[in-house]
Amino acid sequence: MSKLVIGSFEEFKAYDGKEMGVSEYLKITQEQINLFADATLDHQWIHTDPERAKTESPFQTTIAHGYLTLSVLPYLWEQIAEFHNVKMLVNYGIDKLKFSEAVRVEDEIRLRAKLKSVVNLRGTTKAELNVELEIKDKKKPAFTATLIFLYHFE
Repeated sequence: MSKLVIGSFEEFKAYDGKEMGVSEYLKITQEQINLFADATLDHQWIHTDPERAKTESPFQTTIAHGYLTLSVLPYLWEQIAEFHNVKMLVNYGIDKLKFSEAVRVEDEIRLRAKLKSVVNLRGTTKAELNVELEIKDKKKPAFTATLIFLYHFE
């Protein structure tokens, strides 16, 4: 799929209520999980101890931190849409976040995004995206949420 190119509020508004696209798959590795554990000081064994996870975890392997899966959103979103003429982008919030499926080590994930709404607030574009983080070959997504971004177009 080709990346959308958006250079103004008006161009963004054309996608209001529509699916914007789907990213490529990203494989989650144990190295990523371990680095995230180091960065966040969350070394819970379900994330970082593959041997223990094999025998004690209901997933029978390590799983990614939920916040690790959230942290790759900007990377995946950039695969769907490219923004031009933007002075600044602010991550404004996440509404209705619900984790529904664990992401196991070596799972592949991708982002599916639909533009829920886009409004012009005195020159600032507020966009709300309904997103799902899909897991390859799984019925349930890792999570669903509404992402809120503020774009400051030139």
